[in-house]
Amino acid sequence: MLGAALLAGVTVVRNAAVMQYAETNPQLAARAWPSHPASKLWLGLTEIGLSARQRAPVAQSTFELVWDGARKSPLAPEPFLVRGVQAQLAGEQKAAEQAFAAAKLRDGRSIPARYFLAEQYFRGSDAASGLREIAVLARMVPNGVSSLAPFIATYAKDPRNRTQLQTLFKSDPTLEQAALSTLASDPRNSELVLDLATPSPTVPQWLGVLVPALVNAGQYDEAYRVWARTAHVRPAGGAVFDAGFAGSDAPPPFNWSLTSSTLGLAERQPGGRLHAIFYGQEDGVLARQLLLLKPGRYRLSMRISGEPSRASALSWTLTCADSKSQLVSLVLSDPKKAASGVAFDVPANCAAQAFELAASAPEVAQQADVTISDLRLVREPSGG
Repeated sequence: MLGAALLAGVTVVRNAAVMQYAETNPQLAARAWPSHPASKLWLGLTEIGLSARQRAPVAQSTFELVWDGARKSPLAPEPFLVRGVQAQLAGEQKAAEQAFAAAKLRDGRSIPARYFLAEQYFRGSDAASGLREIAVLARMVPNGVSSLAPFIATYAKDPRNRTQLQTLFKSDPTLEQAALSTLASDPRNSELVLDLATPSPTVPQWLGVLVPALVNAGQYDEAYRVWARTAHVRPAGGAVFDAGFAGSDAPPPFNWSLTSSTLGLAERQPGGRLHAIFYGQEDGVLARQLLLLKPGRYRLSMRISGEPSRASALSWTLTCADSKSQLVSLVLSDPKKAASGVAFDVPANCAAQAFELAASAPEVAQQADVTISDLRLVREPSGG
């Protein structure tokens, strides 16, 4: 009796080991129990996958290993996966679809079955069914949304899939954001992303990908158009957005990007003010915004309070985004000059400008603490 109990215990342990490692480490599972159906099935599938990666024919012994496992486990989905792959290679697409569907029927949690079936649906131009399988896969696979997003993005480029994709996105917002973020990395997909996106009162995740991609491509006007439309803000006509520092949910770069780091701190304060603290240890930027000023003459002015006498290391600068040539620099240590303002010209070859509160560390570290209000950047009257 004791021997039988021990044998049963060993069998249970071996079976558990095989089921745990069959999919993730079939070689280990095969060593634990070489004759177990799961060991044979997954070892065979692994060898088939390696052959496909090396573009080599699958050995007949590999197929025999799978079929032997199938005879011992007739309800397993793996043999049908192999049949489906064989049918694909033979150009028998309908037979492949039927085999993959049979594999899914035997195990609805089989990731390979749903993946191959989705791929087969797409091959057969049945995008609706393929997308349904992909949506299920995204929920089943660890990090499925991010890993399957490129797959969906590929099919999003086909106009025939537009309606099905929009339906899928409405039912799965997380998958929508991941897929559209993948598309948004290429500025050429700008209109496609806008067409596919589900209208939302909040700023979508993909906007933070598309707008920088357009900016990096030098498509500043398109970037601003997409930003204003999607962030639901009224265009500032190229002037400073939120010059009164009231706050907005609109993202950078056409809204303020404020720093809170070892460099210092820039924060909005009630009453339309920007409070800036510079620790004096390193160079950097405390506040930044991208502008689209048209060619012409402008004046920059503001009010400075706090400790301006110690703010010689702080200055508002305007630099052409493409050429990096500086147009103006207004140091904050002179409140009178800041209030009266400084005039400067924007040339015709300066399509976008980086407007920054820049900090330059002095030889002897000194903290600066100032508050900025009544910030104005306006175009001068013609001839002014």
